[in-house]
Amino acid sequence: MPAKIPLLLASASPRRLELLKQVGIVPDKVVPADVDEAPLPREIPAAYARRIAAAKAKKAAAEHAGAIVIAADTVVAVGRRILPKAETAEQARACLVLLSGRRHRVLTAVSIMSPSGKLKTRLVTSVVQFKRLSEAEMAAYLAAGEWQGKAGGYAIQGKAAALITFISGSYSNIVGLPLHETVSMLKDTG
Repeated sequence: MPAKIPLLLASASPRRLELLKQVGIVPDKVVPADVDEAPLPREIPAAYARRIAAAKAKKAAAEHAGAIVIAADTVVAVGRRILPKAETAEQARACLVLLSGRRHRVLTAVSIMSPSGKLKTRLVTSVVQFKRLSEAEMAAYLAAGEWQGKAGGYAIQGKAAALITFISGSYSNIVGLPLHETVSMLKDTG
């Protein structure tokens, strides 16, 4: 009987781990891949997400030979602008002001590295629209603290759900990992 190939999740995101568990996939190990996530000059959101997801997969695979590695990167974008992973209330507020009353894209690139070193990357895009936010709504959301470390300064699976009027595409993508596409890629990897 062949030895079981370990499955690694190259992500520090507890949401990605929860999403995988939701569909019955439990990685053998979680190994966050620390890569430089600074956008390159004039880099568009899709290229950025693909580059970062692939870099995370390659780094984790280099440190754990013979494993299947899942890595992902989620970007919130308004036009060509990549919104930050909010680290301060001021950053989160600036994101909410920009997102208020308008549609934006959430792009997640998923990269899977096979034990043989073959890398596959897939990009999934969803569209989200916030209602026009009042100052009181923004203040309440910021006070809740859910925005910390979140792309675009919000988490759709939390209190922000009450502020969103429209989504098109994969909900799990907006949370941080498009499950249908990830499971399909894993099946293709074997």
